[in-house]
Amino acid sequence: MVGSAVVRALEKRGYRNLVLRTHAQLDLLRQDDVRTFFETERPDHVVLAAAKVGGIVANSTAPADFIYENVAIEANVIHASWQANVKRLLFLGSSCIYPRDCPQPIKEEYLLTGPLEATNRAYAIAKIAGIEMCAAYNRQHGTEYACAMPTNLFGPGDNYDLQTSHVLPALIRKAHESKVKELPHLVAWGTGKPRRELLLSDDLAAACVDMMEASWARLASLFPSAGLPMVNIGTGNDLTIAELTALVCEVVGYRGSVTWDTSKPDGTPRKLLDVSRIRSLGWEPRTPLAEGIRLAYQDFLRQAPATTG
Repeated sequence: MVGSAVVRALEKRGYRNLVLRTHAQLDLLRQDDVRTFFETERPDHVVLAAAKVGGIVANSTAPADFIYENVAIEANVIHASWQANVKRLLFLGSSCIYPRDCPQPIKEEYLLTGPLEATNRAYAIAKIAGIEMCAAYNRQHGTEYACAMPTNLFGPGDNYDLQTSHVLPALIRKAHESKVKELPHLVAWGTGKPRRELLLSDDLAAACVDMMEASWARLASLFPSAGLPMVNIGTGNDLTIAELTALVCEVVGYRGSVTWDTSKPDGTPRKLLDVSRIRSLGWEPRTPLAEGIRLAYQDFLRQAPATTG
């Protein structure tokens, strides 16, 4: 989802010399294959969007997979980038790196100031390792490796599997299937009280290109005093899961009621990002949430035969 959005953003700005590989063409878990790719292609700039991602169910049931695969991908790509003299690397993290009970809105310097959310701790620690790797290579080798910390993302190419998806694509699928089956109730997880900030993947991609195009001196001026080269990317606004569910039902056209399964976990109570640093580069999110959900629903309908069986 994110990688394809970055490609669209680059093409929109006129970039044509793009070096791309699918997972089938290049498995980033295989260190020798990654090294060979970088030695052969010698890219000038790298956007590391590849990751193993998922929602509460996936993170809770497969934490070993999440920490192993993400740490391996980061280590292989970041080290090979240094060996190949890559000029600029952008590593994409996640807002889940921050403490579970973080002051709101979350500033970059709040990293490592408290315990993480238990349901996705393995994934968060893997992403934190990637941030520290970028900082370490910058200090030791003088590289220009930056990190973008996006809020909850959605958009074309998203995963709508109910066992592995994030909250918004899961709600889109549930609302659609409830509408088609004319069910009186849609069952949503938790209490509906947690708040979430959501960003369309194409808006994130525009921010990523802005960061890659900025001079290193300008970009480095945004980093917090701790020296970690990271910048939050979000909208600066959030809503409750209950409000999000109502909005999804409205967009999809489901008219039934919502029942909350409180036996399921809520996750982090709130994850609203402070986005003043990225906005100082001139970037602003352009897509209202309702419009973004409509775009995502259209994408779901294109995938529907595969996602619903």
